[in-house]
Amino acid sequence: MKREIKELVDRGEMLPLMEEFYTIQGEGYFKGTAAYFIRVGGCDVGCHWCDVKESWDANLHPPTKTDSIAENAAKYSDTIVVTGGEPLMWDMNPLTKALKDRGVKTHIETSGAYELTGDWDWICLSPKKTKLPLQEVHKAAHELKVIVYNKHDFKFAEEQAAQVGEDCILFLQPEWSKKDEMIPLMVEYVMKNPKWKMSLQTHKYMNIP
Repeated sequence: MKREIKELVDRGEMLPLMEEFYTIQGEGYFKGTAAYFIRVGGCDVGCHWCDVKESWDANLHPPTKTDSIAENAAKYSDTIVVTGGEPLMWDMNPLTKALKDRGVKTHIETSGAYELTGDWDWICLSPKKTKLPLQEVHKAAHELKVIVYNKHDFKFAEEQAAQVGEDCILFLQPEWSKKDEMIPLMVEYVMKNPKWKMSLQTHKYMNIP
């Protein structure tokens, strides 16, 4: 990467853009609603079950002017979801400013492993055991979404729930390859612990991105 481009990326004025698309939010609190997704490359959290491992290497994705990303996104929807990868590896302030200047709502999906930057209307924290969230992200999260891969993840979910704010909405979501095995256990768990809600990757059932 050329030095001048790297400097722009380091400042968040360019971002390694993996993909962008207009679709229906499939997960969590806003499931079923239209949203424009911006997927930013780069992640070192390293979940073995990640379904977008091609996002991990930021060098595979072209540095793109942040203002151009925002300009394009605002054409499609008034709700923009920034995801990854791990978007907080990059300075999100320029992107959210550009989006806010265009009058749209800003959502982020993050593991919380990096400093919280950007101006967000909704923060979905999806914590991972391999690289735990920072306390500031726990406290700022509007939604906690814990992926359930095995029985031990219920304990991890409770540990994470103890660190978020009292108004944070709590979701358990089965890892897709384990859904048939884990959903019955999750249903039983949520019925016994009704502070939790179930989340499913409904976009996969609908065969949409």
